[in-house]
Amino acid sequence: MNRVRSSRRLEAETDRNLEVIWLLRHLKPDFKTIADFRCLNHKAFRPVFRQFVLLCRQMDLFGRELLAVDGTRIKAVNNKDRNFTRASLTKFIELADAKLDDYLQRLDQGDEAEAKAAGSRVKNLAEKIAAIRARRTRCKEMLALLDKTGEDQISLTDPDSRAMAAHTHVAVGYNVQAAVDVKHKLIVEQQVTNQVVDMGMLTQTAEPAKQVLGVETIDVVADKGYFKIEDIEACEKAGMVPYVPRPQRGSSVKAGLFRKDEFSYDLQSDRYTCPGAQRLHPYSSSLLRGLAKTNYVNKLACDDCKIRHRCTNGNFRTVSRLENEAVLERMQARLACRPGVPDRRRETVEHPFGTIKQ
Repeated sequence: MNRVRSSRRLEAETDRNLEVIWLLRHLKPDFKTIADFRCLNHKAFRPVFRQFVLLCRQMDLFGRELLAVDGTRIKAVNNKDRNFTRASLTKFIELADAKLDDYLQRLDQGDEAEAKAAGSRVKNLAEKIAAIRARRTRCKEMLALLDKTGEDQISLTDPDSRAMAAHTHVAVGYNVQAAVDVKHKLIVEQQVTNQVVDMGMLTQTAEPAKQVLGVETIDVVADKGYFKIEDIEACEKAGMVPYVPRPQRGSSVKAGLFRKDEFSYDLQSDRYTCPGAQRLHPYSSSLLRGLAKTNYVNKLACDDCKIRHRCTNGNFRTVSRLENEAVLERMQARLACRPGVPDRRRETVEHPFGTIKQ
């Protein structure tokens, strides 16, 4: 509560802080005992947290109607210089090869007279070659380890941490996920992951919270970063009603053309209606991430369309639809009926994050 976290500071508090003296009943453990206790009992933290959540439930402190889910980035001990990605390792190996070729070429060009005149330079050059070779070997070993484990990053100080973007900068750390009940802004479920993005974490975070609250169904709201059709579908199947705003992305959005959500779909006729009031028909099918994907076009209508320049830069516009896209349409209808839900997410889940970070 008083932001005293280090083991040495806690040891000092056992001698001077009356609250700590009362709490520990005059016990005075040293800093190593405190640090060891935390390390040895780290697996007990989650069950203790779970018991606290159940106590809050017995005291009727949870509304059990709406959960707000969000993630935040917590910095790890690992420095950015001690974190390596597959791309950075490959780039260093290429640079090291180029430097080694350059150094060896300069050594070959130096004759015996130059070596006597500037022996220290040759010696320094040899030391540089040895240092680069050693680091290049280390990078090759780390690259081989990434290939073996299938990971994209490796951190030397804090092995579980990953480089991830937090607002305007990139730091090495963790992605902390929390599901917060809106009634009193109390955290129901939390987990620390090293997944770089929030996409795909909605069901993984909200479902354990639903189980703890003991409800059959519950509404769940998250921001655009969680938008993933497979995850939203899994959320519905698990007995949760998701509210996730759809991000506007894709080549058409970047080009300033009509967005996909401006095309309306009719389930009975299996047709799309474009902003120019023309109907697009099924044209071709394919697979995307194991899901059936259907493309809808109307080439003849596009030929004579007066607003084609606002719809496509080509000869005709194609609109695609996945087999489970009805999930997104249901969610879009829910958001239209309850437009204030995303704002409740912000004022609910940001509250505990702000308290923790302060």
